[in-house]
This record gives sequence, C-alpha cells and structure tokens, in this order.
Amino acid sequence: MDEQMAFVHARLDEDEQIARAATPGPWSYDPSNEWYDGDDFVTMTNGQEFVGYGGPSPFRGAICITGEAGHAQSMKDAEHIARHDPARVLRDVQARRKTLLRCQEEVLSGIPRLVWFAKQTVWEMAQRWADHDDFDEDWQP
Repeated sequence: MDEQMAFVHARLDEDEQIARAATPGPWSYDPSNEWYDGDDFVTMTNGQEFVGYGGPSPFRGAICITGEAGHAQSMKDAEHIARHDPARVLRDVQARRKTLLRCQEEVLSGIPRLVWFAKQTVWEMAQRWADHDDFDEDWQP
C-alpha cells in the first residue's frame, strides 16, 4: 500500500509541476474564432479552431490549434483542452492530495471497513495513470 500511495503522490507531483510550467490561464475556447490582440477583436482568418488564454476573456494568445474551423472534432478537441487548463489541474491535484491524506489516516485507523475503503480509493486514484511504466496491477486490493 505504501508503494501505491507513493506512486500516486509522485504522479500528482508531476501533474502539478507540468501545470505550473504551462501558460497560465484562464484557457478558453470560442467557436466564433475571435481573437483579442490587446486593442480590438480580430476574427481569425486562417480557418482554424484554437484554444486561447488571457483574461477575463477573450483571447490574448493561442495555446494550440486543433484543426479546421467548424470541423466537429476540432471543436470538441479545443473545448476539451480549454476545460483542462492549468488552474483546473492544480485544483484537481489539491483535492486528490486531500483524498490521499484521508486514505492514509483511514489505513492507520486499523478499522477493517475504513482500511478496505481507503485501499479501494487509492487503487481507483491510481487507475488514472495505469499507462505509466511504474504502475503495478498487483496493487489491486
């Protein structure tokens, strides 16, 4: 169990580090393809969907371009990327760390039902990184 908790802690540390290094948000997506250049709104003419950043809205810069403007999948990709901006990732990391701490306390309680629940919870948290080289299927309770 300690190894699995260490694994989850390490992945959360990585997620936090990557989010802090990314362009700060808020990231946003606007299907109208308008860009704020600091002085005025400019309509994108290059025919691409993009995720922008800046605040409070609309865009001051581009994070990524997902494809052709109006293309259904490009629009969905851009919306997905914008929803997972660095601020959201950092909030997620903080919440998962609190859950992990609670699980550690429950394991130490020695109360069988709480220990079982904590082990299940940590296993489920670890699933997020099941494709990581250090993930171990044998951790499953």
